[in-house]
Amino acid sequence: MKTLNLITLILAIIGGLNWGLIALADFNLVTALFGDDTTLTNIVYGLVGLSSLYQLIPFFRAMQVGEVRAESAH
Repeated sequence: MKTLNLITLILAIIGGLNWGLIALADFNLVTALFGDDTTLTNIVYGLVGLSSLYQLIPFFRAMQVGEVRAESAH
């Protein structure tokens, strides 16, 4: 479970950084790497979206039991 948490966190961070690049420099790193509206681009966007949803689980757990206890549960 800890590995899945780490992977989804990294993907969510990559998604956030990509949105920052879009806002600040009008540069979309995902489309620059994989092409505009390609299957691979859509897979990356889908994985980032699913990762963000998955990261809601530890977020809400931390809100309920406190961050230190939530982290020790992994």
